[in-house]
Amino acid sequence: MRIIFTFYLEKNQVYIVVQKNNKNGDLNMCGIVGYIGFEDVKEIILSGLEKLEYRGYDSAGIAILNNNEVYVCKEKGRIAKLRERIDGNISGTVGIGHTRWATHGVPNKINSHPHQSSSKRFTLVHNGIIENEDELREKYLNDVNFTSDTDTEVIVQLIEKFVEKGESVELAIRHTMSELEGSYALAILDKEDMDTLYAAKNKTPLLAGRGEGFNMIGSDAMAMISLTNSLYEIEDKEMLKITRNNIEIYTIYGNKVSREPYKAEIDASDIEKGTYPHYMMKEIEEQPFVIRRIMSQYSDENGNIHMEPEIIDSIRACDKLYIIACGTSYHAGLIGKQFFEKISGKPTEVVIASEFIYNMPLLTEKPLFMFISQSGETADCRAVLVKVKEMGFKTLTMTNTKGSTLAREADNALLLYAGPEIAVASTKAYTAQIAVLAILAAFVENKININVFQELSKIAYTMETLCDDKDNYKKLAEKYINNSHCFYIGRCMDYYVCLEAALKLKEISYIHTEGFAAGELKHGPIALIEEKTPVIAVITQENINLNTRSNIKEVKARGASILVISMRKLSQETDEIVIDDINELLAPLAAIIPGQYLAYYAALKKGCDIDKPRNLAKSVTVE
Repeated sequence: MRIIFTFYLEKNQVYIVVQKNNKNGDLNMCGIVGYIGFEDVKEIILSGLEKLEYRGYDSAGIAILNNNEVYVCKEKGRIAKLRERIDGNISGTVGIGHTRWATHGVPNKINSHPHQSSSKRFTLVHNGIIENEDELREKYLNDVNFTSDTDTEVIVQLIEKFVEKGESVELAIRHTMSELEGSYALAILDKEDMDTLYAAKNKTPLLAGRGEGFNMIGSDAMAMISLTNSLYEIEDKEMLKITRNNIEIYTIYGNKVSREPYKAEIDASDIEKGTYPHYMMKEIEEQPFVIRRIMSQYSDENGNIHMEPEIIDSIRACDKLYIIACGTSYHAGLIGKQFFEKISGKPTEVVIASEFIYNMPLLTEKPLFMFISQSGETADCRAVLVKVKEMGFKTLTMTNTKGSTLAREADNALLLYAGPEIAVASTKAYTAQIAVLAILAAFVENKININVFQELSKIAYTMETLCDDKDNYKKLAEKYINNSHCFYIGRCMDYYVCLEAALKLKEISYIHTEGFAAGELKHGPIALIEEKTPVIAVITQENINLNTRSNIKEVKARGASILVISMRKLSQETDEIVIDDINELLAPLAAIIPGQYLAYYAALKKGCDIDKPRNLAKSVTVE
């Protein structure tokens, strides 16, 4: 394997970019917006890109087709900077825009999108990674002078090369698609055609939006929802030819596809902050409402659980449930395992997706694979999905995004109904996952006779009371979280809460934080405890209360600064955060709320970008 290290200096800091096998691809967490209609496209594209800011990016660009010329403006940094640079005199009714997150190659103006062919006839934006770019350069493009370090430029140069050889634009795009190996979502302008916007997709999210006298494309619905909620799902290796009044979809072989649009169930007001200072705060405080909405979506007119019979039957029929997930969704899956084993009596294994695909465990005879993914686009999960489907196993996706890749490709899908989650650090989608997992487990088989809706109703109220105490969390964050290291400790289900709370704190405050099983402290981690090291303990399970209290004494004796989150019936006078008594099995839903707030206020104190933390994106759609 060839590895290239690129060094660059910014604001007195040296950054290192690592390139493996010289693949200079852009992660497809990036955002694409395209528009063709009769309105001036500039503000439409910029506003659409701003709606995609949550996905993460380091540069942005726009291309506007005007009088058979293409105006391109691109800048490193925020979209606000791009706004400042755009020529106010430029107008047009066809355009494309892009936010890039570079993982290979320096993030700079030259490598930013859009990219143009040598003659500047074709202009293109791209999300994804082209794996065979070197081979394509050697095979077709030896005589081309490239201006950037990206794989994206290979695509636009290839389209022009095939057109120069006599192919139509549509054929050249499809020919290029057939040559590409990897993932891509493309938006393409041809300056010789003022009336057409082209697009193509493979393994990377892309939607088309239908309007009155205009049509659009976007990486997700949020980029278009202020103008249209009538959207088309685009399948892999499909090409789009879009005019002001029509959207035509073709396979890579040129066969026309007939497909009806669906209605996106998102209100434009849902993706605004309103009076909140940050999306994360808004989404934390939406959690009680989300729990109640989930209850209403999964209950019938008599208040009983209602889910698709095929989903329930598939779980009942399996001999083992495998939950496949990443990050926060993995933490939700760990709690879900407890639900399925304790409520339903169903053996369950939880596996990190990126580990499973390369290190598959010995499977049972009749497994069912459940994929938990907030976006429904997580590449590691999709890799497992493709593999287990090839093996003939049943699959189920739990996602917050209707029409997402995982939802479409799995045998069945369950929606979270959490509403749009904009902040990169997940809060309400996480608790929505846990709530739906609890309802699902209780419907499969209820061995402990838990009234799951009654208990969730209590938890929604408890969440509200916890949210009302946010001023206290701010004081506690300022008092306790003032170190470069922080630790959460807990046992059993409390340990899973600790993992997620620690992830939230490290994600947005950049404080090194770990969640430890409290019983493991003496097996190594206690060596990390120093004077004034913050240790946050979670205690909601009665059977391990005294054990965790003993572990608290151990770290306190070594100088740790202790903050305890406990259930009221288990609380002591010195516990700083006390949660009303709720069902212990469902306690993680409430116990995570203080952890979310502590992370928020710790990041706020440090002046961090809370909604868009560095190096992270909302949807991780490459392995």
